[in-house]
Amino acid sequence: MHHFRYSFLVTALCLGLGALWGYNSGGINGILPVISIVAILGIMEVSLSFDNAVVNASILKEMDEKWRQIFLTIGILIAVFGMRLLFPILIVAVATGQGMFAIAQMAINQPEVYSEHLHESHVGIAAFGGTFLLMVFLKFLFNEEKELNWLGSIEQKLGQLGKIESIEIIVAILVLFGLQSYIPLEPDQKITLLISGLSGLVLYVIVDSLGSFFETDEEEVAIVETAKRNGLMGFIYLEILDASFSFDGVIGAFAITRDVVVIMLGLAIGAMFIRSLTVYLVVKGTLEKYVFLEHGAHYAIGILASIMFYSIYEEVPALFTGLIGVIFIIASVISSIYYTRKLEKI
Repeated sequence: MHHFRYSFLVTALCLGLGALWGYNSGGINGILPVISIVAILGIMEVSLSFDNAVVNASILKEMDEKWRQIFLTIGILIAVFGMRLLFPILIVAVATGQGMFAIAQMAINQPEVYSEHLHESHVGIAAFGGTFLLMVFLKFLFNEEKELNWLGSIEQKLGQLGKIESIEIIVAILVLFGLQSYIPLEPDQKITLLISGLSGLVLYVIVDSLGSFFETDEEEVAIVETAKRNGLMGFIYLEILDASFSFDGVIGAFAITRDVVVIMLGLAIGAMFIRSLTVYLVVKGTLEKYVFLEHGAHYAIGILASIMFYSIYEEVPALFTGLIGVIFIIASVISSIYYTRKLEKI
């Protein structure tokens, strides 16, 4: 419980602010409905991003305590106010050509109109986030150095494809061209899909390349500075990854409520619990104990990327998106327990 103390504090604060917002909007009768929706959105965000926590943990375990604290403090501010509040406003502002202040007023005073504009931007959002998440999955899948394979020989053979230079980039580009060719969209939307998808691809390559640039084999030379730089790049990577996960959560939240204040409060609870869970997984060494947990999380990310792409064609229920990730996580945990017991018998 020690690692979740901030999450419970944030939950209490958000529920309290939700109660105040509900009271101002509808009096005493408006409190319970708002609190209920805030709680539901928090649970939805956790279910959608549980696999995000596992992948985050695989990166965060390489960082020192300072960067873990930054991830929990500055990182949560970026996650809540940046990615779940300001970034959607920025997207609508770019799409409509209006200023961010005008869009912020629209979000509060005309939430239905704001929601419609956000949904109209869904093609670009899904293509960008889906491509970034697809690259995360493919980078893991086409890794010839993986010693343990959850799917046995199938995964091993796929890993061998990693010998082909930039294979994950090739696959991602082919996927984007396929989507542009076969999904029935207007010409301008097809262009948006391709540009947004390529932007997600380029961003992933930049962050991944910068992380590799800071690596060094000369451990005796400036090792402290290198660790700091790797921590910074890891932090940036985590925030971009979180942003990619947050897109579908923000869009899905409008199916429950059009009130952006309530949405932000609910998603803030979920985002904080995901961060606390990430740190908990690192400190408790859960990834070492459940050896296939990271595999399950990456496969869930691959499925989520596919769902985001499919949502360009047809809307996918948020409940299904959240449950499919949880199923992969549970399956990976069960497989890990079975694998460990099998080793103990040898």
